[in-house]
Formats: sequence, structure tokens, C-alpha cells
Amino acid sequence: MVRWSARSRRAARQDKVELLASNNRVSAGEDDTSDNAAFRHSTDLSDHDEIFLKGLLLSNPSTPHRELLLNPTEPQPVPVFLPAHLNNKPICDDIIRKFSPSRRLESRELAKLLAQPHFRALLRAHDEIGYLFEQRLKAAGGSTTQLELASQRPTGTYLYTEDILKSKMPVETIKMVGLRRDPSKPLGLTVEMDEYKQLVIARILAGGVIDKQSMLHVGDVILEVNGTPVHSPDELQVEVSRAKENLTLKIGPNVDEEIKSGRYTVSGGQVKQNGIAGLEAGKKLTCYMRALFTYHPSEDSLLPCRDIGLPFKSGDILQIINVKDPNWWQAKNITAESDKIGLIPSQELEERRKAFVAPEADYVHKIGICGTRISKRKRKTMYRSVANCEFDKAELLLYEEVTRMPPFRRKTLVLIGVSGVGRRTLKNRLINSDVDKFGAVIPHTSRPKRALEENGTSYWFMDREEMEEAVKQNEFLEYGEHNGNLYGTHLQSIKDVINSGRMCILDCAPNALKILHNSQELMPFVIFVAAPGMEQLKTIYADRRATGSNRNLSFDRQSSIRFSSRRARTLESLASLYEDDDLVATVEESSFVQRKYEKYFDMVIVNEDFDETFRQVVETLDQMSHEDQWVPVNWIY
Repeated sequence: MVRWSARSRRAARQDKVELLASNNRVSAGEDDTSDNAAFRHSTDLSDHDEIFLKGLLLSNPSTPHRELLLNPTEPQPVPVFLPAHLNNKPICDDIIRKFSPSRRLESRELAKLLAQPHFRALLRAHDEIGYLFEQRLKAAGGSTTQLELASQRPTGTYLYTEDILKSKMPVETIKMVGLRRDPSKPLGLTVEMDEYKQLVIARILAGGVIDKQSMLHVGDVILEVNGTPVHSPDELQVEVSRAKENLTLKIGPNVDEEIKSGRYTVSGGQVKQNGIAGLEAGKKLTCYMRALFTYHPSEDSLLPCRDIGLPFKSGDILQIINVKDPNWWQAKNITAESDKIGLIPSQELEERRKAFVAPEADYVHKIGICGTRISKRKRKTMYRSVANCEFDKAELLLYEEVTRMPPFRRKTLVLIGVSGVGRRTLKNRLINSDVDKFGAVIPHTSRPKRALEENGTSYWFMDREEMEEAVKQNEFLEYGEHNGNLYGTHLQSIKDVINSGRMCILDCAPNALKILHNSQELMPFVIFVAAPGMEQLKTIYADRRATGSNRNLSFDRQSSIRFSSRRARTLESLASLYEDDDLVATVEESSFVQRKYEKYFDMVIVNEDFDETFRQVVETLDQMSHEDQWVPVNWIY
């Protein structure tokens, strides 16, 4: 009886094996009648039962276990646990406090287990990770109601990745980035602490080690450096300095996936964007600018890192690489012939800094004796074209867009300087040196024509009404009134000299520089003749007296010979005193003009030696015919 039972069990197991094999063939779509016959014989199934089982196996999958059976190779969703609760530590403390004095052995054992340091650290880690999960879910556009799913799900179930994707929660990915660098050069990035107290890459400098490898992006979280966790910029700096040549960074995911790096590439003289919108829709971004002020990064307290600041001087040409940051641009100094790319203040930041008025210097809002705030009403001033020079004083010109041009000759040469520095003498010497190359403008006047004067020789004569109307039509570069008569430089006279094939030399007032600078027809080259020292000025004044030039002094030394010797010495001393005052005023006025209008100057020459000044001007003009030039973009476009 026992032997027969053993044989029946072995036969039953064999029947089950054949049944499973037959099921696999049926599910694979095979129609083997011999197998089906053996199947019916071994299981003693009726035709009705066979049809039912076959239809069940060939039906569409409706349950997860059926899908796993038929598609065992398809990737299954990765389970992601949701935090059960975000306040577990206080609950644990309450349990320990209540169960520790309990008489029940199980309660005391539970309290002892919960009081273990490792278990308490586990609960703390759980709460912190759950809090971070909740904050990232909010930042990604999800809802905190997703956390309630944990309490609604049965114990031991998961929240699959499909649910995470529906809630826009970023998938956690960790990557290791290996770098080999020169310890004497910076990595080329800046970091900051975000709202989650994470060390985030805030900026990547173009041309640096990080930018060349393209493995890190703005917004990535730096977790470790060579296996050492870092939690602040200071810790990162210490670990990077220790790493020397080899550097391994553990990078966490970006919280906001829409943060872009803002990388610009330069091609064909223009800045092209890689995947981000432009600063302004439809605006052409130029990549070269002339600096109109001097910048020292070591003195800038607003710079995120002074080591990556780019110094420059007024007049330097800067290649703009990146303008993503509204406060700091990435640029390269072309004039310095350096490949270093650093940070420079943006136009907006520098304007705010220049326009800032300290509270102690604010005279509009004052504090009264008793602490009351006194506000003075500001007078509303309308713009008047006749006073445009006064309004231009408030204009902040910090950067000027420029472009490189092949060699060409400028149309006008403008000599700027205060009275007495020799600019008019320099103008006459240039014209006399080559009358076919240089020419001067004949001014217009409303003064009546004198005897033997011809129109177009020394002046162009006009009626006062006609000249005033031309002034209103902005046909004059500059004009003034002397002894009741108007004098001025007509723009058409300048164009006539240019059309004759000569360079027009102007010795106009500094107020006219803005009109000249913005003119595409005149294309000026501006030279500022700066006043030399006191001794050189005395020599210039002595030369002018020797040549019979007029002197604007209150006393004449030659007139003192008719007085007594004592009186003559007194007048001589007074004349020398007034002359020294004139020289000091000339030096101070020259410095003031240079500071105010230096943004329009192409060249500054200190007239210490007249022959040397003349030689420098001639050589500079010749070089422009053989070297590329940086000119304002409004001259071209």
C-alpha cells in the first residue's frame, strides 16, 4: 500500500511537469495535438475544461503576475519608498518616556530598543531625508499630498517610478567626476549655498578646466571632494587645495532641472547662444566692448571671488563671453593679450554702483532736529536741447560696443585741450606740413564784412537771422557769441573738406565731442593735448612772448621801465604771481576736461616737447592706414 502511494506521487509529479510544459507551449502559440491529447489523458479533462483553460491562458494580461509571467525580460518599475512620517523622533521619545517604567517586559524591551543610539540616528536620518523629499517635491511643482500616499498604502508596498514621474519629482542620480588640473590655476567655477543648504555650482567660467570637460553644469550639487564631504565654500576650497593635481568630485542631482548653464560661444564676431533665450528678443548680441572706466578686482567688495576677477583699464577692448548673470559678465581682455577669462561688473551693476548715494550724502531727505524726516520737493525739469550738455553730465557711459575694422583713414582729426597748451599751434603745423592731406574749416559769422575781406577766405558771412535759423536746425557743430556777433562751425563746411579728399582738423570745444563721436559721416580721431607741468608751461608762455603772441596777464613787465626801480620790482612780482595763478588754473582745467570727456578720447598726449608731440601725432595717423581699428558699431550698422 505504501509502495503504491509512492508510485502514485511520482506519477502525479510527472503529470504536473508535463502540464507546465504544455502550458508554456500553449502560451507561446504552439498547436500540438499530440501534446494536447496527452494533456487531456493525464489530467482527465473534458473538452469544456480544456477550452476554458486555453482561453484563460491566451487572454490579454490583466494582472501584474500575468504580465511578469509573459514578459519576464521587460524592465520593471524601481520601487521608491515614501516617508511614513516626518516627526518620528518626538514620537519615539514619548514611547520611551511612557514604556520605560512599565511592568511589562515587552514594553521595557521596546523602550530599550528605541533608546539605542543607532536606532535614534536612523530615525533622525529618516526625518531629514523625508523633509528634503518634501521640499524637492514642492520645488519640482508637486504637491505635499503625495506624502499622504504612504499612509494610504498597505505596509510593505512601494511608490513606483511612474508615480514619481507623474508628480514631476526629479530622479536621484549620483555621478563621480574625475579631473586632472594645474594646481596653480583655478578650476573656473563659483559655488553658493542654496535654500536647501546644499553646495551648488553657481557659475562656470568659459575656457576653464570645468568648462572644457563639459561634465559639470550650473546647478549641480557638490557632495564630496576625493571622498571627503563638503558642506560650505570654505570646506570646498580647503579640500581642492589639498587635492593638488587629481580631483574626484561626487555630484548630486540638480533640484531645478530648468536651470541652464548660460554658455555662449563666439563665432564670426558674434555671440551665439546654446539652448537659452537671448537677453532681449530680437537684439543682436555683440561680443566686443570698449571699457570706459578702470576696474580693479582686488578693490571690489561685491565680487564673489576676487581671484577670478578680470582687471582692465579705460580704453581696453573686452571680449564678452557670457552675459547670463545679470551682475557679472565673463570676459577676456583683448588689449592685454591674455587668454585669462574672468568676471567683470555688468552694465546694470556698475550703473547702480555709480548712481548710489550714501545716506549721509542724501540732501533730498534729511532728518530734523527732533528726528522728524524732512523731504524736499524735487523740481521737475524738462529736457531742453539747448542745455543738452548739462543733461549729458548725468549720463553713465561704462561700456561701448565696438567692432574691428580693417585699416582705413579717419575723416576728421579733433584736437581737444584747454587754452595755452599749444593745440592751435599743433593744428597749423600739421596743415602746413602737408596741405594736400590736411585741411581746416572756415568758420561762419554774422559779423558784417569789413573792407578788403572776401567771403570764404577768413570767414563765411551770413545774416544773423539766417544763422540763428541754421542753429535751430542743428546745422552747426558749435557756435558762440562775441561782441554781439555769432561765430560757429558749420557741419557742411566740415563735409566739404572731407569731400575734397583731405582730413579735416578741428580744434573745437569739448562739448561738441558727443556729436562727433556718434556721427557716421565724420568718423573722428580725437586727441587730447594735456597740459604739462608748471615748468613746461612757463617755457611755452616764454616762447609765445618771444614770438609776439598776446598774453592775458594783468600786468606787463615791459611797462614797468617807466616807473622807479622799487615800483618796477613790485609790479614784476605781481605779474609773476598772476602768471603762476594762470598756469595753475590751466593745469587744473586740463585735468578736469580729461576726467570729464576721457570716454571720447582715442589718444592722450602730454605736450612737454612740441616737436615730440608733432612726431607722435604723425606716426599715429600713419599707423591707422596699416593696422586694424576698433570703432563704434554705430559707424558700421
